[in-house]
Amino acid sequence: MASMTDLVFLLLIFFMLSANTPNALDLLLPKAKGKSTNKQNVAISIKKDLTYYIDAKPIALENIENALVNKLANEENPTIILRVEETVPIEKAVTVMDIANKHKFKIILAVRPQ
Repeated sequence: MASMTDLVFLLLIFFMLSANTPNALDLLLPKAKGKSTNKQNVAISIKKDLTYYIDAKPIALENIENALVNKLANEENPTIILRVEETVPIEKAVTVMDIANKHKFKIILAVRPQ
């Protein structure tokens, strides 16, 4: 009889541990060391002298929005890789992020591997 009680107790513990809690969120969080598997449609770079580039071609800040809209118009899931040098003020990167958010473009901030 004692072995049957042990078996029922172990089954109870197993089912309690394996049951999903209804309030939990199943999130897959990104890692800083990993690589992105997304297909890149366009790359925007901001250098420390505040010059902007779209796919290695220089562009003025005022023309970035129109260039992105034209370039990503026919893409199903438009994705932008944003590369910003360390000394660039964060406001400059946020300006590009705002443009991407306004047009529902996915934006990925490129980082240096650790």
